[in-house]
Amino acid sequence: MSQPQNHANTLEKARVLTAGLLSLILMLGIARFAYTPLLPIMMDQTGLGDAMGGWLATINYMGYMCGALIAASISNLQLKDTLYRIGLVVALITTAGMALSENLILWSAMRFLAGLSSAAGLLIGSGLVLNWLMRHHYRSELGLHFAGVGLGIAFVSVAVMLMSARFNWAEQWWLLTAIGALLAIPAWRWLPRPPNHHMTTSGQAMVDTPPSKRFMRLMLAAYFCAGYGYVISATFIVAIVERQPALQGQGEWVFLLLGLAAAPACIFWDHVARRIGELSALLIAYVVQVAGILLPALDDSLTTAVLSALLFGGTFIGIVSLVLTMAGRFYPTKPAKLMGKMTLSYGVAQILGPLLTGILAAQLGNYNLGLWLAAGFTVAGSGLILLLKITSQREQAVLNPAS
Repeated sequence: MSQPQNHANTLEKARVLTAGLLSLILMLGIARFAYTPLLPIMMDQTGLGDAMGGWLATINYMGYMCGALIAASISNLQLKDTLYRIGLVVALITTAGMALSENLILWSAMRFLAGLSSAAGLLIGSGLVLNWLMRHHYRSELGLHFAGVGLGIAFVSVAVMLMSARFNWAEQWWLLTAIGALLAIPAWRWLPRPPNHHMTTSGQAMVDTPPSKRFMRLMLAAYFCAGYGYVISATFIVAIVERQPALQGQGEWVFLLLGLAAAPACIFWDHVARRIGELSALLIAYVVQVAGILLPALDDSLTTAVLSALLFGGTFIGIVSLVLTMAGRFYPTKPAKLMGKMTLSYGVAQILGPLLTGILAAQLGNYNLGLWLAAGFTVAGSGLILLLKITSQREQAVLNPAS
């Protein structure tokens, strides 16, 4: 292959990965995660309470789960490409829609549609990027792509910190919409539309290798536990920090650190998985995440809050990246289909978690019980991952008996 052609292929790969990364910053970072640092501001300036704040988060995850159901039910790559592009537009509309009024019905509708957009970015967009990488014989890890989630969190954290002194809650939503519109242009233009065949660029057929039913059941249950563990800290960490009198004003900084820890985490966990295997990497990530979730319930110091953010940020998106990449490898011809099924399990937990935690916080005056429940689910998930390792080893032994 000539040097100019190598350069062209490298440039195309960079553009595809950048498109995916920017789409996640828009559809996850802005449309989804901006709600977290803006939640205390909205509570202060609009009278939004703990319970309704939890309800809005739950409604967002209901939209996300509906998006996952759509992704799981569609095999046609051209249709998925269309939905990905619709998701970019919906992310902008829903971000702007949050600024239009203080009407709870409008906010609920916007959070639901933002959830649909998030699914388009995380599942359909990721599936399209993974399909492109595998079709062009590139390494199928999605670490760099999923870094967009952590970068999105870091970005909205910095943006809210910079904007809060000069702009009210609604004006901040408008400014985030304007920034998102700039990100949407390369996210739209640089991701090529997929072909209508299942062949690599060298003419090889892309073949699906489904896992066993037992493996899938255990994986779905483990991912449900990860979803419950993830959603509490991801939704309420800023409010948890701000509720401590000694830590007021530090919540946005803690959320920024969470995002900065998440940005390189996927690349890190990809490397760990290549050395010790995906399931072993997942087991370690689950165990570390338990500590990240539980620390704020044990101590209310700034040091503990920072350590919690670093541990949680360094694991939650790594777990998502490892699981969804694994799902995509099982089904290279239609990666978003299994990604969607996995995320339905993850999404059910994300609907239950914020709702229950918001109600408990309103009654108890703190989030501690919600954090203990989240940690308990993650511990259960660790046990399920261990069972998955045993199941996988036994199935491999049957397929490849010792001679």
